[in-house]
Amino acid sequence: MTPPHFAEPQLPPGKSVPRAVIVGAGPNGLAAAAWLARAGWEVDVFERGDSPGGAAASADVLGAGTIVDLGAAAHPFGVASPVFRELELADHGLEWLHSDYPMAHPLEDQPAALLHRSLTATAAGLGRDGAAWKRVHGHLVRNIDDHLDNLLGPMLRWPQHPFRMAQFGALAALPATATGKALFSGEAARALFAGSAVHALLPPGRPFTSAFGMLFGALGMSRGWPVARGGTQAVVDALVSVVTSQGGRIHTGVEVRDLRALPAAEATILNLTPAQVLRLEHTDLPPRVRRRLAGWTYGPGVFKVDYLLDGPVPWADPRVGSATTVHVAGSVGEIQAAEEAAARGRLPERPFVMVCQQQAADPTRTSGPAAGTQVLWTYAHVPNGYREPRPGLVAGLIEQQIERFAPGLRDRVSHRVQHSPDELSAWNPNLIGGDIAGGGMGGLQLLLRPGLTADPYRLGGGGLYLASGATPPGAGVHGVPGANAARAAIHDVGKTASGSGHRNGRH
Repeated sequence: MTPPHFAEPQLPPGKSVPRAVIVGAGPNGLAAAAWLARAGWEVDVFERGDSPGGAAASADVLGAGTIVDLGAAAHPFGVASPVFRELELADHGLEWLHSDYPMAHPLEDQPAALLHRSLTATAAGLGRDGAAWKRVHGHLVRNIDDHLDNLLGPMLRWPQHPFRMAQFGALAALPATATGKALFSGEAARALFAGSAVHALLPPGRPFTSAFGMLFGALGMSRGWPVARGGTQAVVDALVSVVTSQGGRIHTGVEVRDLRALPAAEATILNLTPAQVLRLEHTDLPPRVRRRLAGWTYGPGVFKVDYLLDGPVPWADPRVGSATTVHVAGSVGEIQAAEEAAARGRLPERPFVMVCQQQAADPTRTSGPAAGTQVLWTYAHVPNGYREPRPGLVAGLIEQQIERFAPGLRDRVSHRVQHSPDELSAWNPNLIGGDIAGGGMGGLQLLLRPGLTADPYRLGGGGLYLASGATPPGAGVHGVPGANAARAAIHDVGKTASGSGHRNGRH
């Protein structure tokens, strides 16, 4: 579908309002739109799907009365996001809800490891490892905003809080397995730390995974890992409300393949990953930028299965039922083996399974004909683009993993909906091969997104910008890449426009 024709805005004599066009209405595209609209820009957002949100969406795919998060589910970065706070999403209907425990990690033949919304309570539950847990996480929990200032932006810059960065960096570069083995004596603390580290979509034996173990744990113990009341769609609805209340326009069902089809604008912001940018026509990318984007690689994928249960999950440790996020993976050794297999292109026999029980915080997820049932959101880490040799293989492995810690789960399943990596990427092309991070997190890609550049949001000048999980600080529903790209555009127009109404040359 070709974007409709837009007339230039009719402005009073002597006045000029800059315009931005944004491709992709995921959280980053919408955050960029909201940031620019609040700054007085004319904003048009073009979305390929029938509704805004990208992978941050919810629907009743398990039947009438159910609310299922189609992608992102729990939001440790969303509740802590300085961008969402600045945009005042709470005034536009967004409400965060917390369960008793942000995260649980069930273990065989012993009680589950639990992350509390308190450093002291979490440490108390870890027994003899409690003191070491406090040493690792204490400075992060006490100074979480300073650390987020440092970490929610490009790595190739001087940190806003150098002392805090030095505190963080002392352990951050180490593999999570090494940190756990050196500092913790029990399996509970080691597994709790490694499970958080795997949010990097990397084996916890790889360098820099301790950074994720520390940060995700600290977020849970300071801000929590909440869900949005009514589903992740509520985050998108709040962003849409900000955009439209400031006069921005969102156009759905519009697939942009050629930038010449878009209206003239001072800034064109792409909420896309590098492979998608390279497929666009007439981007006028400089050769050095094109080469950098062409070198971008994608990481392991996820295989998503949503379940409707006729009652709660029968966890062997009942406390796990009061956690919104559950890492179903077993011991640290099992986590490492599973993640290495997925990274090397093999389906793990016992995959790392991410589980969300949103109803532990938000009872509204089932109602009416679905009252009394439970939605169980899961995915397993699998090789990028993995295709099952027979239907139901991965769902069977997911259920087998959960059954280890919740005997009788299968007897509770009344309905399941499965989405392979190919199906996820067909639904949302940003999820290439099922990669939910916008690009692999291994090697230099963890630190240098999208590649070796000190200017990650600008695509070589000409008013073209990148705002996706392929830019710092990476994936997550927090809107930071979108806001940073918008800030870059505002800065550039402020330097060059001087009221001239200049439009970029592609149009």
